[in-house]
Amino acid sequence: MDQSLRTRVAKMLCVGFPGHSPDADLADLVTEGVRSVILFARNAGSRAEVAKTIAAVKRLSPDPRGDPIMVCVDQEGGNTVRFTEGFDPPPPMRDVGGAGVDAASAVGRRLAMDLLPVGIDLDLAPVMDVDSNPANPVIGPRSFGIEPGIVSACGAAMIEAMQSRGLGACAKHFPGHGDTDLDSHHDLPVLRHGMERIRQIELPPFEAAIEAGVAAIMTTHVVFEAIDPGVPATMSRAVIEGLLRGELGFQGVVISDDLEMAAIADQTEVGEAAIRAVEAGVDLLLCCHRPERQRRAIDALAEAVTEGRLTEARIDESIRRLETFFDAYVKPPESA
Repeated sequence: MDQSLRTRVAKMLCVGFPGHSPDADLADLVTEGVRSVILFARNAGSRAEVAKTIAAVKRLSPDPRGDPIMVCVDQEGGNTVRFTEGFDPPPPMRDVGGAGVDAASAVGRRLAMDLLPVGIDLDLAPVMDVDSNPANPVIGPRSFGIEPGIVSACGAAMIEAMQSRGLGACAKHFPGHGDTDLDSHHDLPVLRHGMERIRQIELPPFEAAIEAGVAAIMTTHVVFEAIDPGVPATMSRAVIEGLLRGELGFQGVVISDDLEMAAIADQTEVGEAAIRAVEAGVDLLLCCHRPERQRRAIDALAEAVTEGRLTEARIDESIRRLETFFDAYVKPPESA
């Protein structure tokens, strides 16, 4: 297999690892070409320890300054916070939405001031889902509120505050996880609303995020029957290339939610899921836990190109978007 091809498709993977120090599996994946890493609470300690962990991750690159590693985290606020000790985690977004646009902007500034000094390049926030279903088990207080206008205004203000200070933002979960009554970590939710309702409720916050210049948008593992029956949004070309890029005009990085979540992993083998997500238009695939799945995703993508299922032009398209993001937001370790 062409090693440069494998290196290129490996750049489309964002991986997690256990513990406070990069392990041998992560080092091997970086050698293979991976350049994006996600941190969780399992990787966190004190503020000084987090900074040390991130610097160690970034130094795994053979050229930390010229070919840096991007490090991201879900530091949303409320219950979805990965770093706590010595950090300034924000409140639930429901409270922020209730306080208004100025409060959202202040949260964005605080996040940038809190995360940039320890080496975080991208915060996988804000949640732009509208909290329209009281039975939703996974969004709730992660959303700015029940009104699309409030979610739109507060999300845009937070994005602008984060990114103007150099912290990448990611609007999630496209095209909307707010009205589900299942958690995609455990099940595959299906939404049967018509397009008129989707355009009125689910889409306006993402349109506002795009207008605010958001660097990345994360897809959701939810089936939208009105858009692509039976197909999770993460693997739907109609959702990503058709709606997000074609209709809404988003030109930034599309990130998948974790391919190891049950909504995908219980339905589709991870290599096949990776291929289908890239076919749909995803640029960066989250695979957060198991090294064997991370390697399988790389293998599958490289094989798909070799066999002609994916074109090299399709891979290059994502690499260009990732390079644009890296140029704008990704920093080397301080000692590099």
